[in-house]
Parts: sequence; C-alpha cells; structure tokens
Amino acid sequence: MREDRLRTLVETRIREPEAIAQAAAARRRPAAPVDEDGRAMIVAADHPPRGFLGPATRPLAMADRADLLDRLCLALSRPGVTGVLGAPDIVEDLLLLGALEGKVVFGSMNRGGLAGATWELDDRFTAYDAASIERMGYEGGKMLTRIDLEDPATAGTVEACARAVSELADRRLVAMIEPFMSTRKDGRVANVLTTEAAIKASTIAAGLGTTSAYTWLKIPVVEDMAAVAAATTLPTVLLGGEVREDQEAFFETWRSALAVPNVIGMVVGRSLLYPADDDVAAAVDTVVGLFPGKVAS
Repeated sequence: MREDRLRTLVETRIREPEAIAQAAAARRRPAAPVDEDGRAMIVAADHPPRGFLGPATRPLAMADRADLLDRLCLALSRPGVTGVLGAPDIVEDLLLLGALEGKVVFGSMNRGGLAGATWELDDRFTAYDAASIERMGYEGGKMLTRIDLEDPATAGTVEACARAVSELADRRLVAMIEPFMSTRKDGRVANVLTTEAAIKASTIAAGLGTTSAYTWLKIPVVEDMAAVAAATTLPTVLLGGEVREDQEAFFETWRSALAVPNVIGMVVGRSLLYPADDDVAAAVDTVVGLFPGKVAS
C-alpha cells in the first residue's frame, strides 16, 4: 500500500469516522450471496482479532496491516472472487478503500475465544452482532462453533451461536456457522479433523437457532466429504485452512469436494493471502479454477 493511501485511511478515521458508515451505505451490493452460477468464493480475513496473526511458517505475517490490505485488495480484484469475511476493523478499511463494490460481505461475530487462552472455547461475541450487520448492509454473519464435550465453556458458546443464528434469520441474513469437534492437547485447543467428527459437528450446527432457513455451514475438508455433506441439506462452503507443503495435492482434494451437490463454494484465507511463493493472484486464480465449470486464469 502506498504511504499516501495509508495516511488517508488514518486521517479519515481521525477526522471523518462517519465516512465508514457512509461508505457502507453507498456500497453497491450484489444481487445475491452467491454468483450467477450459485457459487461463493470468499476471502477470509478475520484471524487477527483472535490474536492469530499468520500461518505457522509466518506467525506475524498479518501484523503488517498495510501489507494485509494490499493482499486483500488484490485477491478481491481477481475474477471469480465473490466476497470477503472479516472483522469490523478490516472490513471498514476495505470499505474506505472502495474494495467491496459488488462484493458479498460476511461479518465475523465471535472473536473472544483468543488463540491459546485458557478460556478459548468460551468464544464470546465481541465483534459484529446481527443488528450491526443489518445496519451496515452486509449479507450475513459468521460464527465459530467449537464443541469440546469435556469443556463446560462449550455450552455457553453453542447457546450464543444459536441465538445469533435466530437473530440473523429474523433479518433474512445468512448465518455462516463454522463447526468443529474440538479437544485439548497439551493444554491447547485442537480441532478433530476426521470424517466422523466433521459429520457430528455439522449435524449439531445445522440444528442451531429457531430456523435453519438462512444457515450455511463452513466445514473443513476431511477424507470423505461426500459423507459429511450428506449429513445435511444446508448450503456448505469449504474451509481453506493452513498453507501446506503439499498445497497442490491439497488443491485436488478441494476440487473433488467442490463436486459434492450441496457444496457451493469456499472460504479461504491464509493459503490465498500468504502462499509459499507470495503470488496472491496466482493462488486465487488456481482456487477459482477448481470450481466445476471454471478454468484457472
């Protein structure tokens, strides 16, 4: 990001904070939360508010906000990218930069389960709520729902997520739930990435709230995605996850998963924004090319 653009962002926040709401009101909204083919390709950037600042190989990568915004703006400009998932400060920077015209916006809601904290599974709603998402004119909200059957904090988080699903549905806004069965290893929360665990987490998440009419699931890619998707009729998007050494091989697992009928797209963050070769445009184009009927640029 050029220094003058960064300075303008800071000056706007100091002198014209109302410009954020104005930019949200003026934003050209998409006709639907999916593209004309019924697909969603969403870039995720909601990690920093949980104290998670980068992939394992670059743990402070997201600490440079100007660099993160450059990468986000580039990713959002690529053909086939339909929107962004972010926390308030990041989404508002993108609004002020004009990067969200015609894009779907999902506000990240529960960021209180700070990475590595003893209370991590007591995942409080510290960012967006349904009322603010409606007020800003966004298309939906996302919540992380980690379920550890041995941690009492899970109960409050699940209840809060159910309430958020209902409040979003009352406003006809999408509730994107990211469910995991979780456990603790050496005192740290770890998500269980087996087919059985993904099925169990998905079925629990699908029943949250007073209606599932506006609920989507955001699930990790596991061994048998057809079995996971078969556990529900809800629209499902795939979680991108960590950058991997065998990223090309992992892309092929995404391609197979995207062929499952109720898998409508992907939500990818770190592996797009911080690929091993730092070529964000190429990483985005490759993932867009995995969608059925799409060709990589």
